[in-house]
Amino acid sequence: MLGDLLTKRTIQYSNKDNMDWKSIIKLAAEPLVINGSIAPSYVDAMITISEKDGPYFNIGPEIVLAHARPEDGSNTIALSLLKTNQEVDLIDEKHPAKLWFVLASKDNNSHLEVIKELMQLLTNKVKVDALLSAKSVSNIKKIIG
Repeated sequence: MLGDLLTKRTIQYSNKDNMDWKSIIKLAAEPLVINGSIAPSYVDAMITISEKDGPYFNIGPEIVLAHARPEDGSNTIALSLLKTNQEVDLIDEKHPAKLWFVLASKDNNSHLEVIKELMQLLTNKVKVDALLSAKSVSNIKKIIG
């Protein structure tokens, strides 16, 4: 399932400098807005959640998993990934990240298998290190499988 969701259309690589976390979340979500998986309101909700609740989207060293509630504008189960060349701080300097995932779900349960597969990937240190040093979408896709 993970390989079906993370495709060359939903994976991005950016070497832009001086981006802030809000811009990164918007950019990371852009493929899902374009393909209709989420509405722009979902992106706004993710930013609002971060502003209100802090950096809890930071799920591991240099890894962010941004999401909102299905009713915030999610139309289906979806996942995207933006890999940044430079670390970008989520909220503050204690939460730098290079891997920015955006997860959407149409309900409270359908995304659980995706989370399981994503956690299997992100607990594999060799693969995470490879993702963190990847320099292209095709390289990222090969690592993910």
